[in-house]
Amino acid sequence: MNLYNLNKSQLQEIKSQPFKLEKDIQQFVEQSLQMLFGLEFVKNEFQLNSLRIDTLAFDKQSNAFVIIEYKKGKSFSVVDQGYSYLSLLLNNKADFILEYQEQSGKALKRDTVDWSQSRVIFIAPQFTTYQKQSIEFKDLPFELWEIKKYEHDLIMLNQHKSNSQVSVNTIGDQDERAKQVSKEIKVYTEEDHLSKASEATKELYFELKERITALDEVEINPVKQYIGFKAGKKLVCDVEVQKKQIKMRINLKQGALDDHKKLFRDVSNIGHWGVGDYEALIVPDTDLDYLMSLIKQSYKYHGE
Repeated sequence: MNLYNLNKSQLQEIKSQPFKLEKDIQQFVEQSLQMLFGLEFVKNEFQLNSLRIDTLAFDKQSNAFVIIEYKKGKSFSVVDQGYSYLSLLLNNKADFILEYQEQSGKALKRDTVDWSQSRVIFIAPQFTTYQKQSIEFKDLPFELWEIKKYEHDLIMLNQHKSNSQVSVNTIGDQDERAKQVSKEIKVYTEEDHLSKASEATKELYFELKERITALDEVEINPVKQYIGFKAGKKLVCDVEVQKKQIKMRINLKQGALDDHKKLFRDVSNIGHWGVGDYEALIVPDTDLDYLMSLIKQSYKYHGE
């Protein structure tokens, strides 16, 4: 990707300045892990058995571990290494929990970790066409992020996303690691959440989705319990699609939402999925224009 600076109507190209070492990429990412990925740093150079994990992180939103690997070269198999790391995680759960507790000083119970949402992030200056094609499945828990450094201390971080609707489970010759990972880890999609909804509820969801994602840089993020709408790394709101209604939460703390129609209730002291202290049931006759005015309050708070 070429970057340019507009100076008095004249374009000036911003030249790339490649990272000298793989370690340079790692140090940059670990120092900015929360900002870049919304993740909690746990440990670097985590050695277990015969494998070494560059960065071990934890996703508080999904309550799952995230493994991050950095690459300067191109001669590596994304899928093979990804399955190796996740197999290591699934077969040594107690070691990962112990490492988290020792590094963070916080308790973490085995049954509170959602192992099914574990994933591996690969970060490199460039991926080959073959590497990109190797993850062209809708349910592989691997992410490819390209990172580039430019003069004037500019950094570009861009995710390669697959639009494939093909499942990796259609591959018949998976090895034992792949079979184990496919059995225990699941990448959730919209379809998983819409499967039990009525046609009227589906129509309502897609209208809401169209309105919310029309806001700049808002994307959907399906996880196990809900579909989140994110602006950057922050959840604006999230929804649970039920059969005849949609349960929505807005990510604002108690007292921060201006809701004069009292559409949302305070759930700050009630157990619930998602984030934020406000929850409402959305049905086909809900005033969506008013609802969007409330969602935009969270969008303005988290998206700016």
